[in-house]
Amino acid sequence: MNESHIHPSADVQTREIGAGTRIWQFCVVLAGARIGQDCNINAQCFIENDVQIGDRVTVKCGVQLWDGISLADDVFVGPNVTFANDKYPRSKHYPPAFQRTQVGAGASIGANATILGGLSIGEGAMVGAGSVVTRDVPAGELWVGNPARSRGPVPQR
Repeated sequence: MNESHIHPSADVQTREIGAGTRIWQFCVVLAGARIGQDCNINAQCFIENDVQIGDRVTVKCGVQLWDGISLADDVFVGPNVTFANDKYPRSKHYPPAFQRTQVGAGASIGANATILGGLSIGEGAMVGAGSVVTRDVPAGELWVGNPARSRGPVPQR
């Protein structure tokens, strides 16, 4: 059986972790989070309770996944990507529900991109490094810039 690996310095409170998943140094994963199989959660990540992560997902160093975020299978989240989940954040004033953000299967988000809350990034889409996503990204499109805009279909390798 391909068991998960959790680094001894990680604080992992959930039991919902798929086989083959690796969680590295100094990560915090809260009790309600669900992480699929064969994922790689790199060092210094934080994952809140209401987070769903599919299979074969890579989350690079320095990413925080807040309540309301769902990553489908085969998603790539680059280093220091920032997700938001509250349109009008205030200290100690919480919304009745946090915004929900969906990242579709096979989508990739480049380093240091910012994804505003309540958005959808479609299957196979790609968000360029440093981009600020303020609108839904359709499936299969490459979006870059601030604010991010379509640059056409994702280039094939």
